[in-house]
Amino acid sequence: MNTATLPALIQRFFTDRLCIQMEASRHTVAGYRDTFRLLLRFASARHGKPPVKLTVEDIDVDLVADFLVHGETTRGNTARSRNTRLAAIRSFFRYVAMTDPTWLLHCQRILAMPNKRYVKRAVTFLDAEEIAALLAAPDRSTWAGRRDHALLLLAIQTGLRASELVNLRCGDVALGSGAHIRCMGKGRKERCTPLRRDTAKLLAAWIGDRSDDNRPLFPSIRGERLSRDALEHLVRKHCLTASRACPRIAAKRVTPHTLRHSTAMDLLHHGVDQAVIALWLGHESVATTQIYIHADMRMKEKALARIAAPATPSSRFRPDDQFLAFLEGL
Repeated sequence: MNTATLPALIQRFFTDRLCIQMEASRHTVAGYRDTFRLLLRFASARHGKPPVKLTVEDIDVDLVADFLVHGETTRGNTARSRNTRLAAIRSFFRYVAMTDPTWLLHCQRILAMPNKRYVKRAVTFLDAEEIAALLAAPDRSTWAGRRDHALLLLAIQTGLRASELVNLRCGDVALGSGAHIRCMGKGRKERCTPLRRDTAKLLAAWIGDRSDDNRPLFPSIRGERLSRDALEHLVRKHCLTASRACPRIAAKRVTPHTLRHSTAMDLLHHGVDQAVIALWLGHESVATTQIYIHADMRMKEKALARIAAPATPSSRFRPDDQFLAFLEGL
């Protein structure tokens, strides 16, 4: 007999499973929270009962499928977002199956739902000229301009993720001999990234004599850490300025993650091994780094240059009987 109610299971899933057992990051918890907030509203409207009255049986495979379709058609979710929502739902029903085996068959139907395939486009990145234009865009006669210039230079040199950039503190920067920057990356993996001399010198000037190591490295005007939205706005603003000097930037959709891609492509163009690039960016697997090889036209052009043209006659084929001549003339 099923004793736990759906609200109780969801509450335990978040407090016990995610936060205590899995020690999920706040970004993961927030993403799962948003998924279940939307799912419960959808199920409530479908069954005509408040969310607190919903049962596990109400959230069946048909309702989950309709919810995912609703997200794509009504809310404009991409296939990637749809798959992320499904991953959160699967994680919950995997927990339900372990907690109460009487729901095993019900859960298995949902766990068997496949991800949706989507077109994997080549990554967008900036070349050397575009990077130079972007770094020259901030007005360094102002405090905000100096902050933005230091942030953009650090982002392009290190390839840090947006969340890693905004969470940096002054104490995460180690200057002097062996200058590097420490960050807590995806999956709670701490990594250190070396700094070039020019980057270390700029950061030393930016930090100055601030003695509080817990202060944000790139604070807002109010002294708080930048939000991800503020970082995205900052990048868009300076890309617009940079496009006046380098019009090619205007044709690209540049985000903070584009700067990370630019770092990887720059390392690849300088002959750095894939395994080193994966460690540099904090990738879980070297296979993730292969997306940059697919996007690297220089490498493909070098491969093409090594291939000799086939020794075949260039003259046009002429059919040798009347029937083939008739087909050829159609």
